[in-house]
Parts: sequence; C-alpha cells; structure tokens
Amino acid sequence: MSWLDDQAKTEKPTPKRRTKVRSEGSVAKSADLNSAVVLTIASLMLIWFGARLFEGLMQIMRGLFREMGSTEIRIDALPTYLAHGSWQISLLLAPLFLGVMAAGLAVNIGQVGFKVTGKAAYPKLSRVSPIQGFKRLFSVRSFVELAKSLLKLAIIGGVVYLSIADKLDDVYSLSDMPVEVLAPIVGILLGRVFLIVSLSLLVIGALDFAYAKYEYEKSLKMTKEEVKEESRQSEGDPKVKSKIREIQFKSAFRRMMKRVPEADVVITNPTHLAVALRYDRAKSAAPVVVAKGARKVAERIKKIAQEHGIPIIENKPLAQVLFKTVDIGMEIPMDLYKAVAEVLAYVYRLKKKYFGVA
Repeated sequence: MSWLDDQAKTEKPTPKRRTKVRSEGSVAKSADLNSAVVLTIASLMLIWFGARLFEGLMQIMRGLFREMGSTEIRIDALPTYLAHGSWQISLLLAPLFLGVMAAGLAVNIGQVGFKVTGKAAYPKLSRVSPIQGFKRLFSVRSFVELAKSLLKLAIIGGVVYLSIADKLDDVYSLSDMPVEVLAPIVGILLGRVFLIVSLSLLVIGALDFAYAKYEYEKSLKMTKEEVKEESRQSEGDPKVKSKIREIQFKSAFRRMMKRVPEADVVITNPTHLAVALRYDRAKSAAPVVVAKGARKVAERIKKIAQEHGIPIIENKPLAQVLFKTVDIGMEIPMDLYKAVAEVLAYVYRLKKKYFGVA
C-alpha cells in the first residue's frame, strides 16, 4: 500500500468493515502482553508454591529411587516405574499448569473477546510473496519489533542482575548446601527473578498492546470511495432504489385513483389542491381521506370525480388543512368535524334536490 493510499484513508471504519475484518481473524492483539501475563502468574505461583513444589518433586524422586533400590529392576517393569512417576509429577504440577492456562485464556479473551475462526490460517499468496515479504521486513512495524526485542533483552538482563545482586554471596554458597535446603531457596529465588522480570514485561506488553490497537484502528480506516461503495452495497444502487420508488409511487397512485369514485365529495383549492372524502357511517366514525394531490394529481382527481358525478366543492382553507395534516386512508381530526360536516350537509342537500336521495 502506498503512502498516498494511507493518506487517502481518512474515514472511520464502519461496523460492517469491523465485523468483516474480525471474522477473518484480524484483531488488535499483543503477544508480548500474553507472555507477560502468563509469566507473571507462573512467577506468583512459584513464589507461593515453589518451596512446596520442589519439596514434592524431591519426595517423588526419593520414593522412586527407594523403590527401585529395594526391588529387582527389570526392563519390562521400567515403563511402569516411569508411568507412575510421571503421574505423580503431573498431579504435583497440575495447579501450576492450570493456572498458566487460565491466565493465557483470560488475557486472550480480554484483548480480543471470544472469537473462533479458521480464516486466519488460510494460505495467502501475500504471505509467501518476496515483494510483500521485503516490504514487511523494512516496515515500521518491523523496526518497532526490533527495538522492542532489544529493549526487552536490556530490561530482562538489567532486572535479573539487580534482583540477585544482593544475593550473589548466597548464590555462591548454594553449592555447599544439601539438596533439602537448596531446593526451596532456589525455588524462591527463581520465583523472585521471574516476578520482577514479568512485571517489567507487563509494562512493555501494555505499551505494545496500545501500539497494536493504534495500528489496528489505522489499518481499518477507509477511503471516502470505500464508504460510498459499502453504502451502495448495503442499501442498494441509487438508480435501482429510485426505480423501485418510482414503481411504488405509480402503484400507490393507481390504487388511490381507483378509490376516487367511492368519494362523497372532492374539496379543492380550487386549482392547486384536491382532497377526496368518503363518509361511511358503518365503517368509520368520521370522514376518511381516500385521495389527495396537488397540481396535475389534483386535476386528475377532479376529472375522475366529474366523470362519476361526484360533487366538487371549492373551499380553499379547508382543502389546504386537509392536504397538509391528514394522510390518505386516515380519518379527519376532530377540529375539522364542523367544517367537513357543513360541506357534506351541503352535498347531501344537493343530492336530495337533484336526485331525491339523502
């Protein structure tokens, strides 16, 4: 990706892009933070259980050697001895292994949440491409990884030395101690060194996770064209949507015009607006707007009304209010009852006068 492409990616990632990238196994994650947390838990467990752990291992070894020394050793019995010893050692180390596994699982879920996907393991040509490999070799991320590795080595070396500098005399005298005394001391000393190192690595891991998060968000950014293209894919092509709206409008227009002959009266503006009303006492408590329109649509409504002998009444204020406030298929509001009732009463009088019907 060129420098200009990176500059063009100025838009925040959409939820769809985040979901897609995450489904492919790409997440903001720090392997250093994982290692640091696991090492910290292991160090704490060594400090708390180190002496007991080493004492337990010594007892297992003593028991095995004692049993082998008091019985005849046969080649066919050797697997039994090894299996028995391995089982005892596994039970002794189980809390340490379980604690480390739980820590590793927790820190992974804490960073990326719970997500199982195999897409990250799919082969990609870009991973074996010499050109892409060369770019990755001299990328900013590679230099950051190199600097981070050198920093970790310097910190680990310095911390280890400082943590045992005041214990060097004791370390030199360890060779003169019996195994029973040596094991707990070594366990505590190693736990102390591991803990100090792991706490230092936790700081590096946290910084690395922050940088990984920054790089991840940067890689998710989109160009304006990508956002537009995604919007078109999600919502449909604007031309297609426009055609669908046109078809829907024509269909609704035809249905509305079919109901004009059912109207009792058409109220006009007189030329710009037309609203057709129908009042069926058996179906509704108030008159219902069955059709309405402006300009050409109003002319069409009035023409159909004339063809079917429906009275057309000019009432400019009432036509404007009905057109603006009442949707097609809705009853008129109570504040218009009186005005509409006067119009309908006039229409009924006309029908009675000319046709002899109420």
